[in-house]
Amino acid sequence: MRLLVVSHTEHFRRDGVIVGWGPTVRELGRLAGLFDELVHVAPLHAEVAPASALPYEAPNVRYVPVRPAGGTSIGAKLGVLSAWMEYLRVMHRELGRCDVVHVRCPSNIGLLAILMLALRRHPRRRWIKYAGNWFPTAPESLSYSLQRWLLARGAARSIVTVNGNWPNQPAHIRAFLNPCLSDEELREGAARGAAKRLSPPVRLLFVGRIESEKGAGRAVDVVEGLRREGIDARLDLVGDGPDRTALAARIASAGLGDQVRLLGSLPRPAVNDLYATAHILLFPSSSSEGWPKVLSEGMAYGVVPVAGRVSSIPQYLQTFQSGRALDPNDREAFIEAISSYVREPVRWSEQSARAIEAAAGFTYARYLAAVRGILDLEPA
Repeated sequence: MRLLVVSHTEHFRRDGVIVGWGPTVRELGRLAGLFDELVHVAPLHAEVAPASALPYEAPNVRYVPVRPAGGTSIGAKLGVLSAWMEYLRVMHRELGRCDVVHVRCPSNIGLLAILMLALRRHPRRRWIKYAGNWFPTAPESLSYSLQRWLLARGAARSIVTVNGNWPNQPAHIRAFLNPCLSDEELREGAARGAAKRLSPPVRLLFVGRIESEKGAGRAVDVVEGLRREGIDARLDLVGDGPDRTALAARIASAGLGDQVRLLGSLPRPAVNDLYATAHILLFPSSSSEGWPKVLSEGMAYGVVPVAGRVSSIPQYLQTFQSGRALDPNDREAFIEAISSYVREPVRWSEQSARAIEAAAGFTYARYLAAVRGILDLEPA
């Protein structure tokens, strides 16, 4: 049985080897175990691959490159239109060869895949993952709104999985936990997380793109505020992005060089080592998140999330009874939340333990069992 995956996952060449965004490559490597072949249609970028990018290890994955498209300029928008012709040709060819199709949205190529599936009967087995905010309360791009509108109305005749439980949804819209943990990582995280105690300095960790929407700058603001409160805090920022140079200059000018480290993009094992020593995952994002995988990755190691109140984040943290979801622009609320853990380290320990328990829902083993149900595949 052949599975076709269509996504906007960034791929690169590193020393002649194709590598892709680490979390997706890991996930698809496990998913490939359910099929004879997994074919992944996704963009190939010319830039240098980040350290977090990984090669495919599963021998039955076949990557089909297409050119990237997108951006805010007029030229970029016109580039999307011309790239769509390539996307149409490649997807038409691969859809005719597959038994099951899985589309990952929201994205430009995902929108086109939805429209193509609306006009096709083959393949019958379909699964679309909407990874963004399924129930946004702020304006978003026309493309994202259109994709949600089409999916909610069943245009693609597909099961659609989303982050969070939302009211008044049709039966084909289903809540789904996105995986990020191997059983080995779950065991390692539980062991290392259980040994942690909240004591000075408070270790804060941000993992994500270094840009304003993701909140890296707001995380630095929080460290400044904690210093004002007399709390010894250390912040590690993992990731890269357009604001990195400006943020480095700001850290230096504020005299925070001994408290804040900009570490850039790191491979997953190095990030796991940071999870193992961190107390709080500081993620004041205001972007259209679904459920950021870094939250469940950190929780496996007993890191308590203090995150922006967007999408499914407040739902899940309330369910897990661990962490806080706050207005991402309310710096004082973040400072107070972290200060309260410092004042009540036992409460932090309780929530750290609950975070480790909740992380068990994000393993690849549970994911594969859920996918078998979605696609009506034979049990293992």
